[in-house]
Amino acid sequence: MRLRTTLAAAVGALTLLVALPGQASAAEGTFSYVYTDIAGEPRLGELVNPESRTCITIPEAAGEYVPPAHSPRNRTKSTATVFTEPDCDGDYYTLRPGGSASERLKLRSVVFS
Repeated sequence: MRLRTTLAAAVGALTLLVALPGQASAAEGTFSYVYTDIAGEPRLGELVNPESRTCITIPEAAGEYVPPAHSPRNRTKSTATVFTEPDCDGDYYTLRPGGSASERLKLRSVVFS
């Protein structure tokens, strides 16, 4: 009897484990932005399948003495919240999936939902 109960509990736990969807670890798609390179020229930067729920500081715009990135385009399936400062600090703006903004929107970091 005890073996039957244990077996039933194990099968039930396994069924629950298989039935529950795993959490997505990436925002599928591409998030692009424009940054200024060391020569002062505009360049296109991209984050491909960026990690979700983790603050990402834009590498080309992280420094205190470099201009912020701008003109974000959210081609991911997740909402992107962009911040004016590194480490997801400062003022923020939310871009829906497929959304974009003009060069007036400056950013240094982003997090995806």
